Amino acid sequence: MRRVRFRDSEGTIRSGELIEEANEGATRAKAGLTGRVVVSDDTFPVAEIDVLAPSEPSKIVCVGLNYADHAEEQGKELPDRPLLFLKGPNAVASHGEEVELLAGVERIDHEAELGVVMGERATGLGAETAMDAVAGFTCVNDLSNRDDQRVEQNWVRGKAFDGAAPMGPVLATPEEVPADAAVRLRLNGETRQESTRDRFVFSVPELIEEITAYVTLEAGDVIATGTPAGVGPLHDGDRVEVEVEGVGTLSNTVSTPE
Repeated sequence: MRRVRFRDSEGTIRSGELIEEANEGATRAKAGLTGRVVVSDDTFPVAEIDVLAPSEPSKIVCVGLNYADHAEEQGKELPDRPLLFLKGPNAVASHGEEVELLAGVERIDHEAELGVVMGERATGLGAETAMDAVAGFTCVNDLSNRDDQRVEQNWVRGKAFDGAAPMGPVLATPEEVPADAAVRLRLNGETRQESTRDRFVFSVPELIEEITAYVTLEAGDVIATGTPAGVGPLHDGDRVEVEVEGVGTLSNTVSTPE
């Protein structure tokens, strides 16, 4: 099942199952998301709703260097345990939303990632039971301000700025996403990043075990599991698409302040 969290025409926030329909046409597109959302006995065409991020996380736990090829392109050694950092709720941006980049920053990079959405409170979990606490998967774009990240040990300016974590467009239940699910990113239609989930250095259960040994995760919290090689800079007007097999495609445009 793939669920969409959205705001209807009256401003009510709802969540329902996405039913895709072939040959529907672009309508308002929602950057490629089409079909209808079913909530109990009500049906909402995607063209008539505002798609929201799949949850309202209290925090986003991000993982660095979880693909060997990305570590290589960064000139870094693979960590012996997951490299973790945080983004706050201010970083969340929704599918189809225009993301305003930071003023005065020369380089902000895209990073395609598989997002894990927690379904319940989790602390001290073992890897063998970790997936029991997962609601599903989504797409995440871990936007990164390289100007500040490269000169600071604390990554607040580099990673946790407003709008730095676009996510969506849906929450796909775990069975929808293959163990070797493709993860890719297109910039203005051109593929820039492409890999698979089974090439993680640390698996999703291993990440949850490590994170919950230190940080209690709440329902709705998101883990951004790391990006493959091919990260690169964004510019005013760029259209960025993050696709995860079984989830769909997260699409955003970016702009720079005047």
